[in-house]
Amino acid sequence: MSQIPDAAKVLVDFQPTKDFFVGIDSDGCAMDAMDIKHQECFTPCYIKHWDLQPVSTLARQTALFVNLGSVTRGLNRWLALKQLLDLLRDRVEVAERGVTIPDYPELAEFVAAPGYPLSDKGIARYYADHPSDTIARAIRWGDAVNASIADMVHGCGPFPGVREAMQAMQPDVDCMTVSATPLHALEYEWNAHGIAQYMKVIAGQEMGSKAEHVQYAAHGKYDADKIMLVGDAPGDRDAAAKAGCLYFPILPGHEKESWARFKDEALGRFRDGTFAGAYQQSLIEEFNRSLPDAVPWETISGNRTVSLPAVK
Repeated sequence: MSQIPDAAKVLVDFQPTKDFFVGIDSDGCAMDAMDIKHQECFTPCYIKHWDLQPVSTLARQTALFVNLGSVTRGLNRWLALKQLLDLLRDRVEVAERGVTIPDYPELAEFVAAPGYPLSDKGIARYYADHPSDTIARAIRWGDAVNASIADMVHGCGPFPGVREAMQAMQPDVDCMTVSATPLHALEYEWNAHGIAQYMKVIAGQEMGSKAEHVQYAAHGKYDADKIMLVGDAPGDRDAAAKAGCLYFPILPGHEKESWARFKDEALGRFRDGTFAGAYQQSLIEEFNRSLPDAVPWETISGNRTVSLPAVK
């Protein structure tokens, strides 16, 4: 693990009150806010702030593929920005329109730079140390996304079945929100819809990665087979593997059915110790099949495979 952020002290200091621990992702998993954020906030800001107006239709298709409809679903916003620009640069249709997407090496350097969290504060600190027009533009884009979300996203509550699943866990499970969303947004959304009451802690991007959230809050405090992460993206699956805990996937587009399965089937297996092994593997295989790892368009390079970038 990297150095523990000051904000994560609440996780490190957390002490179990139950025998089991479940970390729950927010957007696209528990809260039905992911689609609107990407369709109405992130994507228009990509187009406006990165001069993608001449290829706006292609940019929108690519952005939604990166953020919602592929193996990179749920990717950190700065990694997703780089992924979008890289994919557009390699699209035949973009080149056919006479549009050139610059390389933006400073963006690549930021997302790879050790010691700078992939967060609003992290990129601001990076800019202070490594000022450039590209990083200044990235900050303006990020600020515009935040402002658009604050203006646009209201009343987006939990998916059907989420509240019932949380209630079912209360007797013997310590529940915690585990998210890459800024903490202030999480606290507002979860309290506004009355589900914060089921969480022992709400953990956002300021407290580290999702794997680190689980490690700080649960490792060494619960039996290893009594720790689980619930998420809707491959990054959540990989965070669970990195944290050495169980993983239950919420299938994109089938959230209601996934939460019903969790409450009625998976939760019982988690409690009686039969979740790990063949049952969990079948869930993960179904989840993996639901998100493609190849772009559906023609590329200049000939390479159509995409993969999750390594997280620093």
